[in-house]
Amino acid sequence: MKNNNELNDILDVVLSNWKLLTISVVMALVCGYTYLRYADYEYFATATIKIKDEKQSQKLPSIREIAKEGLFSDGTNKIKDQIELIKSRNLLKQVVEDLNLNVSIITQGNVKESELYKKPPLSLSFFESDSIVHSIDTTLYIRIKSPTEYLIFKEDVKKFTDRDINQAKLKSFGEKLETGFGGIIITPNNKIAQTYINQNFKIILRNSNSIVSSLQEKLKFVTEEGSSIVKLELNLKNSYKAVDILNTLIGAYNEDALNDKNKVIKVTSDFINKRLERVSEELEQVDFTAEKLQKQNKLTGLGAQTNLNLKAEKELQSEISNTSNKIQMISFLEEEIDATDKVNELLPTEIGLRDANINLLTKSFNQLVVQRDKLLENSTEQNPVVVNLNNQIKALKSNLKSSLNAMKETSQLTLTNLGKEENRIRSQIYRAPTQARQFRNIERQQGIKESLYLFLLEKREESTIQLGMYSPVAKIVDKAYSSHLPVSPNPLMTYIASFLAGLGLPILLLYTMSLLDTKLYTKKDLIENLNDIPFIGDIPKTAKKEKLIRQIDYSPKAEAFRIVRSNLDFMLKNVKNRGKKIFITSTKAQEGKSHTSTNLSNSISFSEKKVLLIEMDIRVPKIIDYLGIKLESNKGLSDYIADLSLKPTEVIHNHPENKYLDILPSGSIPPNPSELLMSDRVDEIFAFAEKNYDYIIVDTSAVGLVSDTLLISDHADMFIYVVSANGVDRRQLIHVAQPLYDDKRLPNMTLLLNGVKSGKKGYGYGYGYGNNPNKKKKWYQFSKS
Repeated sequence: MKNNNELNDILDVVLSNWKLLTISVVMALVCGYTYLRYADYEYFATATIKIKDEKQSQKLPSIREIAKEGLFSDGTNKIKDQIELIKSRNLLKQVVEDLNLNVSIITQGNVKESELYKKPPLSLSFFESDSIVHSIDTTLYIRIKSPTEYLIFKEDVKKFTDRDINQAKLKSFGEKLETGFGGIIITPNNKIAQTYINQNFKIILRNSNSIVSSLQEKLKFVTEEGSSIVKLELNLKNSYKAVDILNTLIGAYNEDALNDKNKVIKVTSDFINKRLERVSEELEQVDFTAEKLQKQNKLTGLGAQTNLNLKAEKELQSEISNTSNKIQMISFLEEEIDATDKVNELLPTEIGLRDANINLLTKSFNQLVVQRDKLLENSTEQNPVVVNLNNQIKALKSNLKSSLNAMKETSQLTLTNLGKEENRIRSQIYRAPTQARQFRNIERQQGIKESLYLFLLEKREESTIQLGMYSPVAKIVDKAYSSHLPVSPNPLMTYIASFLAGLGLPILLLYTMSLLDTKLYTKKDLIENLNDIPFIGDIPKTAKKEKLIRQIDYSPKAEAFRIVRSNLDFMLKNVKNRGKKIFITSTKAQEGKSHTSTNLSNSISFSEKKVLLIEMDIRVPKIIDYLGIKLESNKGLSDYIADLSLKPTEVIHNHPENKYLDILPSGSIPPNPSELLMSDRVDEIFAFAEKNYDYIIVDTSAVGLVSDTLLISDHADMFIYVVSANGVDRRQLIHVAQPLYDDKRLPNMTLLLNGVKSGKKGYGYGYGYGNNPNKKKKWYQFSKS
């Protein structure tokens, strides 16, 4: 319940300041509109790709699997590695150069600048090399004067929008312009539109490296665990630029991946071509030897020899041929590894050795070489990572040589055994002429060389076909797309934030002020801070010109005093056969004590009760000023007490307009007011008043400032303790009023809250009943028929 009351109090405070809230919200929305009007908007672009693996058969592993299984696990692509490749500086720099992102043409308004990217009116041609153009940072300030001429300004003069034309140089489009970084030519892309005439432009040339760094920060990659789908996201101030960057980046990534694969294919193809040249020479030499032997020995018709021996011999020759080919390919590969001019180059793969270990070592060796070469593009040989990769390459090369040597020894042993078996079979052909055996040796060498030659031709053709069979690594699922609607700042969110700020800040301010506020405003505040002291009523705040209530008065203040009058009659109903003495005091001055005394006297007198208003605040008298009357004499209470010859009737004055109200003014201001109030003459004046008046209203001094009121408090039937709303600190009130009540220093003490504002802190006044016949209706109010 207490929390609900506190919430209601806060709500009442907020609603009572609705004008402030309205102004604050309107100003905040205006600020939001102004911010949106001149803010630099950002636009969102996205593209989606699917990264393929080499075999196109296995699902790409997740990042967690990559961390668990290591860098080279099963030969599958790693999503994290590919993302790093996509946003590498090399690829991004290629994008910057392809799209000329280092050149920006900016049009300037009075406040806002905007880039003309899609259809810039101007283009620049440079005389210097691209490496210089992409490494400069400068800005050119120009103004198009006509379709054929423009003005160029210096950078060190005053604000661009206020530049003096007399300080500019006039140039023609197509004319060479000398700058600190070399000559350039500015030309219009098309016919200069009329809207660009006298328009100011900034041509910004930026270092490509800084643009690459900015793009690396802004590029975002989104992927799900275990998925090969990658979303590329980019926020830029120009949506069309963002779309072009994403599309160009994907194309550059695919092109780079294809180049890496083609490097391996090219190395293999070159290796096969060199070996073909050597085998061709050897085969030609064998053919020439066979031809010479046949001519010298006149050998013909060798095909008629025994089929059985020939069949067995052919089978052995086939095995010998295969083994010899294998030994020859091992020798070729060893020569390639030991070549001094190719220490760290790629090795050929899939050359027909059909050994899983050799193929795996060769593939791993090539992967390390490609990785090291990519690092060397932006680094040196001393880079720790490069050194580590070189060590791994040397270790793999050593392992590969050992494996090749072991395979070669095994093949040599196999070849020796085959040769022995062949000799055994050939010994059976004891009748064959020596010349025939010689020719058969040559024929066997001929077959081996032909077989090796055909094998190399087949491998070369496979390599050529494979060169054109590779597909892009990144399959484009969705091309780069942008809605071309700003995402930052968001207009809706900006207006919502402005509204909440405009509403929240004043509410927070009002709540903070409420927490720090030590003033009293309502009956509830008064009762909560002053325990058990009766509350007699509250008086609403009115305009200063309406100080006194009238007999016929429909105002809330008049009704409030009628309620106080009724409460007084109820509380003093036991006082009979004499006048009722009501003393009015307060904690300090300016709380409405005299205002309450005069209006309460008027209200009681309007009920045709005889009332005497005594002004006992003889230090600072205000009653006569409040009543707005002129007295026939200036004599009053102080004069009566000091002059024993004066009678009460001589110092009591009748109100000129109210026959039921008499006034006893304070009189002359004495030098010793406290001592004067202790006189027996005070008792006499109260005795006279009790016999001749129904009510005696006494306006006393502020009890928190002087002791005058306490000297005469015994004469009172009731004390009305006036508390000014928003006029007295609650701590001071508790310190002064509560002890007076607890010690019964002020008889029959009650509280009256004065100057309560309508609607303030939860109070709204509805005093008055019926219609005021003299009240003028507003223009929007209509009389009922």
